[in-house]
Amino acid sequence: MKFAKLLIGTTCFAMIGATQAVAETLTVATVNNADMIRMQRLSKTFEEQYPDIDLNWVVLEENVLRQRLTTDIATQGGQFDVLTIGMYEASLWGDKGWLAPMTNLPDDYNLDDVFPSVREGLSVDGTLYALPFYAESSMTYYRKDLFEQAGLEMPEHPTWTQMAEFAEKLHKPSDEQYGICLRGKAGWGENMALVTTVANSFGARWFDEKWQPEFNGPEWTKAANFYVDLLSKYGPPGASSNGFNENLALFNSGKCAMWVDATVAGSFVTDTSQSKVADKVGFTFAPQQTTDKGSAWLYSWALAIPASSNKQEAAKTFAAWATSQDYAELVAETDGVANVPPGTRESTYSDEYMAAAPFAKITLESLKQADPASPSAKPVPYIGIQLVTIPEFQAIGTQVGKMFAAALTGQMPVEQMLTAVQQSTTREMKRAGYPK
Repeated sequence: MKFAKLLIGTTCFAMIGATQAVAETLTVATVNNADMIRMQRLSKTFEEQYPDIDLNWVVLEENVLRQRLTTDIATQGGQFDVLTIGMYEASLWGDKGWLAPMTNLPDDYNLDDVFPSVREGLSVDGTLYALPFYAESSMTYYRKDLFEQAGLEMPEHPTWTQMAEFAEKLHKPSDEQYGICLRGKAGWGENMALVTTVANSFGARWFDEKWQPEFNGPEWTKAANFYVDLLSKYGPPGASSNGFNENLALFNSGKCAMWVDATVAGSFVTDTSQSKVADKVGFTFAPQQTTDKGSAWLYSWALAIPASSNKQEAAKTFAAWATSQDYAELVAETDGVANVPPGTRESTYSDEYMAAAPFAKITLESLKQADPASPSAKPVPYIGIQLVTIPEFQAIGTQVGKMFAAALTGQMPVEQMLTAVQQSTTREMKRAGYPK
């Protein structure tokens, strides 16, 4: 009997030891952008440092990621432990209590090093709900060699009118050289991010002070006609299918004379391993028109933890690692200092980084100038430059994005499209109870 008891005790002890040795698995949902793919590759270092934590990656296209995460967190599905989200979700989901607060961070995390505008964009009432992986504004990329050959000079602050003039002169479709590449893929975070900044620069706004949509106004009419006309005449074929990744591939293969998009692309267009034009790229500010307000966006891809996760401590350990100064140093060591995730930390913008990254100065100044509280020449009741931070915007922006894509493909005239957008947005806002 004593031997039996001892055997049972030994077996139980062995089972407990085996249980303790089993690593905790975190499911990380992220977007298929190059910086996140790099994070997945370098996360082997994390797993070596934390052998009790394994990472299971779910990497999705941007629109699909947003849809999956929204459905999962709203239903408390619990599929994911770490979410890659933006400022829009961080503020709304944090306010609803769907995200775990990012408190009690490691002593060496140095949260004060993170730019205040980025911290504020990921917080609700002073509580941080996501840690910024990178932050971005938007900027103009252009081919210096093509400009020189054509006798053109890019201003520091181009207007959209000037961009159209340049695009006309540089558009040579028979040579697979297109005047300009812009987002056309439908989605509130795809084509509407770019379209809204164009509209802002023309003096438009999504809503007036009483939450009435303004798509039937002269500013939106000018902006929408300009965008569709510009991309239809001087853009690449199939522009309505192109988002950030597609346009990046086009630019890097030498097919775009100009491209207006996220500042985060700077390290990719200058990377000789993936860009055929790495030594020919010029950088300047996003185009303006009648105003500079809201002409360049402010956004951050950040790591958050759903409140429903039962692995929050392990998830916070990973999120803090991937957004830390140590991670930035790891990227610099393995892939070069110019590839450090941009826009989040003051310490990133060292003399070494500024010298290695020719896009850094424009990125930094654009981020500092972006003001989500004042995105239009006219007063607005909302926060957001390329988006509107209300729960209803995800559905409304997606629908509007589809209609803009339809206008771009010629399925409906711009005026008809704007009328339909005005009607559908008015209907959705009334249904949601606005003005509140």
